[in-house]
Amino acid sequence: MPDRPGTPDQLAVLGWPIAHSLSPRIHRAAYGVLGLPWRYSAVRCAVPELAAFLAGRGPEWRGFSVTMPLKEEAFRLATTLDPIARVSGVVNTLIRRSDGAGWDGANTDVAGLAAAITAAGLDARRTVVLGTGATAVSAVLAAQQLGAERVWVAGRNAAAAAAIRDRLAERGPVVPCEPTDPALARIDASLVIATLPGPVGRDLPVPASLLGVPLFDVAYDPWPSPLAARWTAAGGAAHPGTAMLIEQAIVQIRRFRGGDPATPMTREDTVRDAMRAAATPDMGG
Repeated sequence: MPDRPGTPDQLAVLGWPIAHSLSPRIHRAAYGVLGLPWRYSAVRCAVPELAAFLAGRGPEWRGFSVTMPLKEEAFRLATTLDPIARVSGVVNTLIRRSDGAGWDGANTDVAGLAAAITAAGLDARRTVVLGTGATAVSAVLAAQQLGAERVWVAGRNAAAAAAIRDRLAERGPVVPCEPTDPALARIDASLVIATLPGPVGRDLPVPASLLGVPLFDVAYDPWPSPLAARWTAAGGAAHPGTAMLIEQAIVQIRRFRGGDPATPMTREDTVRDAMRAAATPDMGG
């Protein structure tokens, strides 16, 4: 859907809750740099409402960012799926099809997280993923994309952790475990990726041996998250999820513009800088 006068200009992030989202701020900053006359808002939407909401959108709607808890339902409702969405079972981006008949579903979380980990200089060779939800699936895929030798998925929902292993094991070894598993304390981890809702990290049992391993926490509001606060109190390094949010949004914008998701846009470094500046007030900087 290339940019031209009269094309759809409405976009939004969908989720529940949604008031905390930085997506409107960073998307609007990017559109300003790119000279795009698009409008981007935040819409609170629950899982049972998503199908009717999408069906009721007129031709002025170009696409949506999709956050929790809607990513699996967006996967189910998408008319088509990109390869990463198909293997992950997760859609965080919906783009109106050029024929107007439905929505193309994509997963930009994997590319965004991989880019953020790389930019932070982190080593994903032996990654522990905390959590078993939709974002945990993308975290495992990102680590595998970065050449992980093995990924441990640690969560209280043993069945969900095993399901992630079964879905992604062909791409590399995935070991499901519980956070209290003694074996988790003995591994030589190089990176921990937390995909937990903020409050959950406050009480999650984490082996003391992991607290010295760099943490990438997909959470960013509030920051530090409860888990990141525990990490830094123990002397470890914690990286906020803002970088992932920005990097996945850049891939979304490439898609919203009708471009190749792997091909950088003109002035993309300037776009990234503007997005970082827009996100900074909520990061305490």
